[in-house]
Amino acid sequence: MVNVRKRGNFYQYQFEVAPINGKRKQVTKSGFKTKAEAEKAGIKAYNEYDQTGHSFKPSTISYSDYLDYWLKEHCEINLKYHTIEAYKNIIKNHIKPRVGFYRLSQITTATLQEFVNNTYVEYGFSKNFMKNILKVLKTSLNYAADVVGFIKENPALKVKLPRYDIPDSDPAHIFSKEEIKIILERFKKNHCVYYAFLTAYYTGLRVSEVFGLTWDDIDLENKKLTVNKNILKKNQAGATHGRHISGKATTMWFFGTCKTKSSYRTIDIGDTLVNALKEYKKEQEENKLEYGDYYMKHYAKIVKNTYTNQDETKIINAYKEIEVALPEVNLVFVKNNGVFEGTDSCKYPFKVIHYELGINCRFHDFRDTHATRLIEAGADVKAVSKRLGHSTIRTTYEIYVRVTEKMKNDAVDKFEEIAALEM
Repeated sequence: MVNVRKRGNFYQYQFEVAPINGKRKQVTKSGFKTKAEAEKAGIKAYNEYDQTGHSFKPSTISYSDYLDYWLKEHCEINLKYHTIEAYKNIIKNHIKPRVGFYRLSQITTATLQEFVNNTYVEYGFSKNFMKNILKVLKTSLNYAADVVGFIKENPALKVKLPRYDIPDSDPAHIFSKEEIKIILERFKKNHCVYYAFLTAYYTGLRVSEVFGLTWDDIDLENKKLTVNKNILKKNQAGATHGRHISGKATTMWFFGTCKTKSSYRTIDIGDTLVNALKEYKKEQEENKLEYGDYYMKHYAKIVKNTYTNQDETKIINAYKEIEVALPEVNLVFVKNNGVFEGTDSCKYPFKVIHYELGINCRFHDFRDTHATRLIEAGADVKAVSKRLGHSTIRTTYEIYVRVTEKMKNDAVDKFEEIAALEM
């Protein structure tokens, strides 16, 4: 147990731990002003030692506290930023209030099934969102059972979603050529948005990949485009979306890693996009001369994420007249004066597209359209999958390739051609 004694003007605690190489080993810490402080700290340290380094007993920890442990020890180390944020919101708003107060060890399949059923009945969430809630339950408890061994088995494995009589509507909108022309014509004077839309349409890149592009990613001579990073907004510590306080922005843009290993890719680009980007690059060089010292430049600064303890690349902004001892990054999609707004550049344009042009769509629909049109034109699905940065062909088929009317008609015509009977 813990022994406390006074050494000089301070108190210290001491307790014995397992022998090493046959010799007794003790843990000692001093510097406490009172005996009570030393005793409290000693008991806490001994309990952590007795529980193999944990500040809790796995048999008594609440599911709420365990979820905090899981987020820190697994999610923040292994998962992408936006996935972590989605998990945190589900945990905070839905799981902790309903089942977080139960002990981890006492949670049953029935408890979780009732939670899922009641959440669906009360809120009427979409099937996809309910899938996300169930995913958090299953993956967090799977880690508790199979990785750290806090529980014997995962009680969420057999939990099912309620039956949905009405299937989820497909949120994807496959643009027609006419719609693309209308959108580009509407934003032909906003060159940052115009060329970003054009790039997304002709490459199928994700929105974070488009706005993460720098000019050294684009080889205009050899008609190649390389995806090796993306862009995301975080607070200055590198954790979550910040707040706007007293007129000062608390969020910064960071370069992030690609979504998956296969997302790192180099793709071919056609003459239409190459020629457009050549024009855009020439225009940017002219803007730099026109704005002079008032043109915004951007630099890469390596910073430590205080939450994950990993290095990240923060984008630092400074006017041309200010000398910055950091490597410069030449972001592609910036305003005429060089200001970079990242994916926020599209917030207002999509309001215009929705309410003025009457086209209900998302930026991601450029990617959906790119994939679907390629398949529709007879492109090899494996080549399309690599172009999109998918890890499997199945992902390309199930998520991005939509069956169009032309594909339906082609299927009928082909069957008629090969299966016609002499009557």
